[in-house]
Amino acid sequence: MTLKQLTPEEARVIVHKGTETPFTGKYEKYNESGTYVCKRCNAPLYRSSDKFDAHCGWPAFDDEIAGAIKRIPDADGMRTEILCAACNAHLGHIFSGEELTDKNIRHCVNSISLDFVPAGEPALTDTAIFAGGCFWGVEYYMKKIKGVISTEVGYTGGKTENPTYKEVCAGNTGHYEAIEVIFDPGQTSYEVVAKMFFETHDPTHWNHQGPDWGEQYRSAVFYRNEQQKTITENLITQLKENGFKVVTELYPAKTFWKAEDYHQDYYDHKGTAPYCHGYVKRF
Repeated sequence: MTLKQLTPEEARVIVHKGTETPFTGKYEKYNESGTYVCKRCNAPLYRSSDKFDAHCGWPAFDDEIAGAIKRIPDADGMRTEILCAACNAHLGHIFSGEELTDKNIRHCVNSISLDFVPAGEPALTDTAIFAGGCFWGVEYYMKKIKGVISTEVGYTGGKTENPTYKEVCAGNTGHYEAIEVIFDPGQTSYEVVAKMFFETHDPTHWNHQGPDWGEQYRSAVFYRNEQQKTITENLITQLKENGFKVVTELYPAKTFWKAEDYHQDYYDHKGTAPYCHGYVKRF
């Protein structure tokens, strides 16, 4: 992943988890139409339609782009920190129960953690989330696509917060082993990335890939918007017309929990190829 070089003040907030002075940020009273993206990695975070004036001194949002935000309890247990799910940049904190909007949620975000892309301009990056068996093998092939900026393996779709690999493997969390793929829409497309997903795991297997069995190995796509949903549905229809009995599930994106560090880029570190995944042309 390519990260922007930060100024000392940006680093104080984004890296070292500081807070900008209230009522001083660029986007506190900003009302243009578009998308708010991460200052450090350009990942889309919030839509302008979800921004509201909370009179708190910082930009406030009552919703997020699906899969874009990571939540981490503060060490004191009093608040919940929000970070960019793509690069772990500190954004601010999240609050609930204030009844400021119908959604009853407030993402309190530092302006300095954000950039803004006006409506009508192309997105700087896009994100896809897939589950296709052991996430080591899925990542191995996703990293080969030209235009993919970064990948991160983790867990999604379950009920447990901050799950561990041991908990997921025990089958008690409901999570899938999954991958988050950040790519440059100017170099590739969601359809290309999704096709790679369907051609590097077996979408006709319910809860296993190769020798790996368990509910965490289910095949699923977690779409982040209606366009991704439609493209995925069309690809599944094509596969079925080609004779494949597809069992891949389709869900709105949920919180993506990063897996332990030793799972990231597993085959790069090991220097071998996947034993449970391989490329098979299906389209």
